[in-house]
Amino acid sequence: MINRRKVRETVLRALYAHQLGKDSTQHVVDTLIKKEKFSEEKELRRFAEKLFFRSLDHSEELDEITSKHIRNWDINRLALIDRLILKMALCEFVYFEEIPTKVSINEAIEMAKRYSTAKSGRFINGILDAALTDLEEQGKIQKKGRGLIEKTLGK
Repeated sequence: MINRRKVRETVLRALYAHQLGKDSTQHVVDTLIKKEKFSEEKELRRFAEKLFFRSLDHSEELDEITSKHIRNWDINRLALIDRLILKMALCEFVYFEEIPTKVSINEAIEMAKRYSTAKSGRFINGILDAALTDLEEQGKIQKKGRGLIEKTLGK
């Protein structure tokens, strides 16, 4: 059983390859996303492609959100993996109304622990917590669907 974490890890590799390899987005999708085991499961492949393309399409906006919350630090000096993980999680915050923000944060932290430095998990958690508060205050996070009951009940 393939879960969404594996899909997110594949999207992280695809974004990384796209960033460093400068290949076309279609080439990256064809060679990395469509070749994965989950690609036969339409829903998972669609999620992977949607996360990949939306992260790229909104790259500038997502980097601006990150930049706003990294104090005295230039976004271009962040480790590329951390930057891409933040981009994916922020993309889920804003553009995936069915994914609870807690899930996006937890997934980002776990990927950072696995693929980046020892301190990356805490760093990413701090940035995402600050960004979440800010985005909620701006009304930019609209969530609905399963797993979001506490928001509906006002908790």
